[in-house]
Amino acid sequence: MITRLKKPVSSAFLCAALCFGTAAFAQDTNTSPAKATKAGMGGDEHPDLVEIDPFGGISLYGQLNTGLTMHTADGGVGGIRVAFNPSRYIGIELWADYANANIEFRNSNGNYPAGTTPAGLIGTPIPPYAFGSKNYVFGLNPVFNLKPRGSKVIPYLTVGPMGTQFTPTNQAENLTKQPTNIAIYNAQNLSDNLQAGINYGGGVKWHFNDHWGMRFDVRGLYSRNPTFGLPNSPAVTSGIYIPAHQTYNGLQATIGLVYFAGSVNCNKFPMPTPPPPPAPLPTPTISGMEGTICQGKPVTLHATVPGVATERKLAYAWTLNGAAQSSTTPDLTFTPNNAGSFSVQLTVTDTTPPPPPMEKPKNFPLRCWSTPAPPPPVAPVTASATVTVNDSGPTISSVTATPTELACASNTTGVHTSNLTATATPSACGGSLTYKWTVSEGSVANNSSPNATFDASTLNFETGAQAQSKTVTATLTVTDTTGKMATQNTTITVNCQPTFVRLDDVIFAKNNSRVNNCGKRLLIDDAASRMASGDYDIILVGHRDTDEEAAARAARVRKGRKAAPEAGLPLDEQRALNAAAVLSGGTATCKNVDPSRIKIDWVGTDQTSETRPGQCGTSATKATERKGSEVSEADKNRRVEIYLVPHNSATMPPAVKEAKPLPDSIMKALGCPK
Repeated sequence: MITRLKKPVSSAFLCAALCFGTAAFAQDTNTSPAKATKAGMGGDEHPDLVEIDPFGGISLYGQLNTGLTMHTADGGVGGIRVAFNPSRYIGIELWADYANANIEFRNSNGNYPAGTTPAGLIGTPIPPYAFGSKNYVFGLNPVFNLKPRGSKVIPYLTVGPMGTQFTPTNQAENLTKQPTNIAIYNAQNLSDNLQAGINYGGGVKWHFNDHWGMRFDVRGLYSRNPTFGLPNSPAVTSGIYIPAHQTYNGLQATIGLVYFAGSVNCNKFPMPTPPPPPAPLPTPTISGMEGTICQGKPVTLHATVPGVATERKLAYAWTLNGAAQSSTTPDLTFTPNNAGSFSVQLTVTDTTPPPPPMEKPKNFPLRCWSTPAPPPPVAPVTASATVTVNDSGPTISSVTATPTELACASNTTGVHTSNLTATATPSACGGSLTYKWTVSEGSVANNSSPNATFDASTLNFETGAQAQSKTVTATLTVTDTTGKMATQNTTITVNCQPTFVRLDDVIFAKNNSRVNNCGKRLLIDDAASRMASGDYDIILVGHRDTDEEAAARAARVRKGRKAAPEAGLPLDEQRALNAAAVLSGGTATCKNVDPSRIKIDWVGTDQTSETRPGQCGTSATKATERKGSEVSEADKNRRVEIYLVPHNSATMPPAVKEAKPLPDSIMKALGCPK
C-alpha cells in the first residue's frame, strides 16, 4: 500500500513550485537581448561556484493506509545544503535536514486486555497509539539549472538518492518499556529505522548581489515506510504493528538564505579586439560642369567618392548658391535661369548602419564582459565646384559693302546699288540667327538675309550747282534664339554731282512770241536772281503747239521804224530769243545777265518733256496782262522751258537737244523787249 500526501496542501506546494520555476524561466528567456544579458542569460554574472544554503520550512508526510493507518504529523523542517557548480548548467548538492515528525496511528489495535489493565477498562477499545519521532534526512543530488550558472534568477530541477533516519524520541522509547504499555501495545522494541529513497523537485534561486541571495525549494520524498522495530503483522502481536515494505511519501517546502562563494578572475578572460572603425571617406569629386553650359538648359552634376566599398551607404546633400536642393543622390540636375557663376557645394555622409554590438564569446564570463563602444561615426566630407553659365552672344566677323561708293539718282549713268554681305557665327548656346539690316538713309532690299542690297536712288540731295556727298551707315544686327544680339556696320559713300534746276515754264499766247508780264517776273525775279551767284548758266528751250503757225506773223512796221530782228524765225525760236533778251537786255525792265551764260534751244511741237505752266499758265493772270498777251490753261504747250545748269556742266537736261549760244546781232537788235 502506498502512502499519499494530504490534499490540497501538498498539491498546492507542488503546483506552486512548478509554476513559479517555469514562469521565472519563461520570463527570463522571453526578454529582450539587452534585458536577457542583464538578467544573466549569458551566465557567470555572479560568482556562484559554491553555494551554502541554510533553510527552513514545512514538512508534510502522507499516511500508511494499511495496518493501523500510521500517519506522520506535519511539522517544521530545517537544514543546510552545500552545492558545487562545476559547469554552467549542472551542479551537485549535498544536503541534510531535520524534521519533527511525530507518529500516530489512526486506528486502534483492539480492546484493553485482562491482567494489568484496570478492571474498568478491560474489554474497552484501546485509543490510537502515538509517539514522538524525529526524521533526519540527507541526500546527494545533481541540480539541473535551467539558466546558466551565475544568472540573477536561476530556476532549477533536481532528483537524487537520499536516506531518512526515522528516530523515536527517548521519551517515546522509555514509555514503550513500561509493563503496562508492554501489555497493551507490545511496542517495547521501538527503535531507530533507516530507509533509503529518492527525492525530486525544483525551485528558484535569486541573487541579491554577488554573494547573497535567496532560495525557494519544493521537493518530494519517496522511500519505504519506517517500521521503528515494531511487529509488521497482527499475527505476531496483540499490540501495535506497522506493515513492512510499503512506500512512503513526503513533501518539503523550504526557503533559505544562500551564500554564494567563489569569484570570477577576469584577467583570465581578455576582451577580444573590436573590429576596426570604418575608413574615413575620401574627398568627393564633382563632374558635369565641363564644356559649355547654357542658360535655360538642364545641367547634371555627378559626384564620385573614389575607393568606397559598394556596401557602404552614402547620403548626398547638395546646395546651390547656398540654397539646399532636394537631391539626395550622387546626381544634381538644375536649370540655370541666368548667366554667370553658380556655387555648388556637396556634403557626403556615411549612413551605413553601425555594426551590431560584439557578442560575448561562449564561456566568456558575463561579469567580465564589457561590450565595446561602437566606433565613432565617419566624419562627413565636402566638395565645392563652380558652374559657369555661358554669357556670350553671337559674333559678326565681317560686314562689307560692294561697292563702297555710289552715285545719286540724278546721275543716270552711275551705280546706284551696293551688295551688303555679312559673316556671323552664333554662340555655343545661341542656336540659329536672325538678320536685320538697317541704313541711316535710303532703302535696303532683302534686309532679313545675310546678303542684302542697298539702293542709293532714294537718297535726297539738295538741288544746286555744288557737288554733294553723303555717307550712309549700313548696320547689321544678328539675334540668336536666346535674345542675345550683336551689331556691326559699314559705310557707303553716295556722291552727287551738280544737277540742273528746272523752273516753271514761260507761257505764251497763241501765235505770239512776246514775253508777258508773268513770264518777265519769272525770268527776272527767279532765274536772274539765282544766276547772280555765278554757279549756274541758263538754257531756254522754246516750244509751239500743233495748232500754231510755224513762224510768227510779221508785225506791222510803223513808218520810220525797222522790222523786228526775229521776224521770219520759227515761232519756238523767237520765244526762246525773247526770253533770253529779257534776261540780258540790260535796260528798262530787263536784267543784264552775261549773254555768254545763256544758251537757247527750240524743239518745235515736241512736247516730250513735262509741261510746267505754274502760276503763269492760269487765267488768273489775265487782268495784269496786256491785251493779246493773256493766257489760260489751254496755252500750256506754248512755252519756254527754263533750266539752271551748273556752270560748265557737260550734262544737259533731257529736254535739251542742242544748246546754242545767243546770236549777238539778234540780241543787240532785240535789246530789252517791251
